[in-house]
Amino acid sequence: MKTLKGPGVFLSQFIRDQPPFNSLQGLAEWAASLGFRAVQIPCNHPAIFDLATAAESQVYCDEVKGILAQHGLVISELSTHLEGQLVAVHPAYQQAFSDFGPAELRQNDSARQQWAMAQVKRAAVASAKLGLHAHATFSGSLAWPYFYPWPPRKAALIDEAFTELARRWQPILNVFDEQGVDLCYELHPSEDLHDGVSFERFLDAVNNHPRCHILYDPSHMLLQHMDYLGFIDIYHQHIRAFHVKDAEFTPSARSGVYGGYQPWLERAGRFRSPGDGQINFAGIFSKLAQYDYAGWAVLEWECCLKDSETGAREGAEFIKRNIIPVADRAFDDFAETASDRAEIKAMLGMAGDATHD
Repeated sequence: MKTLKGPGVFLSQFIRDQPPFNSLQGLAEWAASLGFRAVQIPCNHPAIFDLATAAESQVYCDEVKGILAQHGLVISELSTHLEGQLVAVHPAYQQAFSDFGPAELRQNDSARQQWAMAQVKRAAVASAKLGLHAHATFSGSLAWPYFYPWPPRKAALIDEAFTELARRWQPILNVFDEQGVDLCYELHPSEDLHDGVSFERFLDAVNNHPRCHILYDPSHMLLQHMDYLGFIDIYHQHIRAFHVKDAEFTPSARSGVYGGYQPWLERAGRFRSPGDGQINFAGIFSKLAQYDYAGWAVLEWECCLKDSETGAREGAEFIKRNIIPVADRAFDDFAETASDRAEIKAMLGMAGDATHD
């Protein structure tokens, strides 16, 4: 059995223009001061982490690792959530997502998609140079505008969407396979991969690709009213990354899971700092320990109420408290006795029974 690693922290929600949050050195010092042992690094901030250079230069990757090591930190995973989103964008969302890519590609949807695919491939190469085994991303979405079947949708519409999604991701997955890195899709509403069934559909479409896996974030499952503990029982072999993010759903007479276009503070379902919401993290950490999850527990801080730095400080302690140091022996082995075949047969009432010899 393996003890889950942590705590780690996803840096995306903390990067900003002011020190210490505007450099890798500053972020590393800050994260270490709170007790984090790893950072998950987004690839869309070249001043923090230059993906293009990392994909080309082992020296640069070693320098990045050295900066973190000065503070007792390692990288849990790189993240291409925004770039992965751009791999597949329905026309209805092209304008909304245009700022996720280079400014010069804002009006060129096809070129932006090709750029995004190249970026995720670079992340595979960079991950290998950094000695990482998993990578975090989004799937993007072609079918999401049709998630609710009204007007009644054609089955062929969804089939074609997943066929195209697989066509775009297959060559990326192949690069991850060449680099020996797992590609972990965060299952997230607004992505075509947003629950177990949609993941299974995609996995089938990419012919059960050996690098196609899951970033497990229970907050998105609670807000979809899914059994997030049972999910681990079913998909544990595919869970290769883990975001620790809490959520709550308070039934309302005025709105439901779709939120009524309200801000997060006013929604029936909303994200909270770890321990402030409704998610049973003790159960999650127990199941991940049971199934030998060997990756990192990474805080993704998102909360509609709490200050971010308070959430980070509390989040580090929360993860530490929930990690289960797994046992190296059975708790009742003190009562174990030797196993002699004759004695075993006697215990089963088979002593002297020649038919069982």
